[in-house]
Amino acid sequence: MNTATHLSRTGPTDACAQTCDVIVLGSGAAGFAAAVSAACLGLKVLLVEKAATFGGTSAISGGAVWIHDSDQARAAGIQVPAERTRTYLKTVIGRGYRPELVDAFIARGREALAFLESHSELKYSLRPLSPDYYPDLPGGTETGRALEVAEYDGRRLGARFKDLRRPPDGMLLFGGMMVNRVDIQHFLGIKRSLKSFWHCLKLLARYGVDRLSHPRGTRLTVGNALIARLASTAFARGVELWLNARTESLIVEEGRVKGMLIDYDGQRRRVLARGGVVLASGGFAAGPQAAAYRPEADAEHWSMSPETNVGDGLSLAAAVNAATGEGMAANFFWAPVSVLCKPDGSLERFPHLVTDRAKPGVIAVNRAGRRFVNESDSYHSFVEAMFAEGGANAPCWLICDAEAMNRYGMGLARPRPVDNAVLVEAGYLHRAESILELARRIGVDAAGLQQTLERYNADAREHVDREFGKGGNAYNRYMGDPLHTPNPCIAPLNKAPYYAIKIGTGDLGSARGLLTDARANVLDRAGQPVAGLYAAGNEMNSIMDGTYPGPGITLGPGLTFGYLAACEIAERLRNGKSNATQPGDEHVLRTAHLHH
Repeated sequence: MNTATHLSRTGPTDACAQTCDVIVLGSGAAGFAAAVSAACLGLKVLLVEKAATFGGTSAISGGAVWIHDSDQARAAGIQVPAERTRTYLKTVIGRGYRPELVDAFIARGREALAFLESHSELKYSLRPLSPDYYPDLPGGTETGRALEVAEYDGRRLGARFKDLRRPPDGMLLFGGMMVNRVDIQHFLGIKRSLKSFWHCLKLLARYGVDRLSHPRGTRLTVGNALIARLASTAFARGVELWLNARTESLIVEEGRVKGMLIDYDGQRRRVLARGGVVLASGGFAAGPQAAAYRPEADAEHWSMSPETNVGDGLSLAAAVNAATGEGMAANFFWAPVSVLCKPDGSLERFPHLVTDRAKPGVIAVNRAGRRFVNESDSYHSFVEAMFAEGGANAPCWLICDAEAMNRYGMGLARPRPVDNAVLVEAGYLHRAESILELARRIGVDAAGLQQTLERYNADAREHVDREFGKGGNAYNRYMGDPLHTPNPCIAPLNKAPYYAIKIGTGDLGSARGLLTDARANVLDRAGQPVAGLYAAGNEMNSIMDGTYPGPGITLGPGLTFGYLAACEIAERLRNGKSNATQPGDEHVLRTAHLHH
C-alpha cells in the first residue's frame, strides 16, 4: 500500500503530537509565500521540504511574476483596466477559463504582492518593456504586467545559503556566477557598448571576491533571489524548515484535515496544524505518471522539475477525495531542452528559454531539414509546435552559423572568446564547415536543409521571415538582439563553420493539479471544500488551464494563492481560536486588505 495515499485519524487529543498553526508542504515560491504570509499574520508555521535543499523549481526559474495592476505599474503611470486583462486571459485560455479563479487573481494579485513586499524582504520592479507572449491578441500589452525580482545578497542567508538550491551549471557563468535578463544583454553587447563593458566588469569583480570565501557567487538573481528574499523573512519570523522530510499521510479529525504524519530526522512524527495544511510541493512533472499526461512523441522528454516533484501533494489529497483538473489545454508548462552527457555519466539539462532561439542567425529544423515554427515565439508555443503532427518535430535541431555563435552562443555553448571544443567532443555541439556536412553529422535530410536555408537566407537579406514571421511581433523583437536592426531576430546563416544542437521536448513543471476555490481551498469531487486543506503553485490546477499568456504566469498566481491560503487560515483561527495569534497581530491581518 502507498502510505502517501491513506489517512491517519486521531482523536480530539494527542499528547505525543507536535503542534503548530499551519503546515506548508513545499519550499518553492508558492510555499514560501504561504509560510511568510502566515508567519506575518502571527501564525506558527512548519515548512516541510522533501529535497535536501529549499527552493524547488522556483529557485532556478526566471523569477518574474505576472500581476495585474501592481503598485509598480501604477507608479509608472500604467493602469490597465481589469476588463482588458480579463479579455486577454479569456482569449488565451479559451474553454478552460474559470472566471472565479481568474477574477480572484486579478482582484487580489496586487494585494498579495504588496503585502509580501511590505512585510518581507521581497522586492520587485516593473520591467520597462516586457510584452505578453501574445501581444497582438485582444487585451495584450507590451508593458505593465511583468515584474522583475531585485537581486539579493546571498550572504544575508548566513548558514542557510548552502541549503538554497543551486542553479544548474549551464545557467551559471564561470562556474558559479548568476546573471539575470539584463546582465545577459550586457554580456552579449560587451564589445559594442561601453555601458555594457562597465556593467560586466563590476559583476566580474564582485564574483571574484565572492569566490575567495564561497563555493559560488553570492549575488543572487532571478529565481534564486526570489526564494532567498522570502526565505530570509521566513527564518526571521520563526518559520521552522524541515529538509529531507517525507510526508506519509494526512491526519483527519472530525472531518477536517488537522495535520500530517512526517518522516524527519530518522523519526516518524505526528504534527497537528490548528489551521490546516497547504500543499505546494511542486506538482508531478518528475514522477513516473507524468508520461501518461504528455502527447506522444518519438523523442525523450526532459523535465526541469526537481526529481522530488513526483506528485506527493496529489497523492495525499486523493485520500480525501480531492478533485484534479481534466481536459486541459496542456498538462505541463512546456520548454525545449537540450542535454549534455558529462564524462561522469551525469546529465545536464538546459532549457532554451531566452538566450538563443530568437537571436539573429538561429533557426530550428526537424528531421526533414524543414523549419516548423517561429523560433522567437514563447518556449511553451515552441514545444507545442514540436508536438504537432503527432510529434513529427520532436526532436529538432537548433542551427546557427559562426557569426551567431560568436556573438550569442547557443544552449550551453558560450559566445566568443569561449572555446566550446569540450562540448563538441561530448557530442552536445555539432560543428561542420558546410551545411551539407552538418546535415550528415546530425542525421537530417541534406537536400531539405539546403532548401530551407536558401529560402530563409533570401528572406533574411530583406530582414523578414515570410514563412513563419520570426520577429513579427513585440514579444519576438523583445527576445532578439536590440542592437541588430532593423529586425532584431533575423540574419542570414552564411558564415562557416555551422553549428547544431539537438533539442528535445521538455517542461518547467506540471499544470494539472488539485481543483480549488478562489480562496485556495482544495475541492472534493463533489465540488465542496475539503476542510483544512489548501493548495497553491503547481500543486493547484493551473488557473491558466495549461496555457502560457506571459512571463511569470506560474509565479504570479503562486504568490497570490499562497497568500490567499494564509489569509483564509488566519481568518478562521482568528474567528474561532483567538489564542492562535499574538496581541497586535489583528492589525497585521486587517492591513492585509488595504490594497484590495
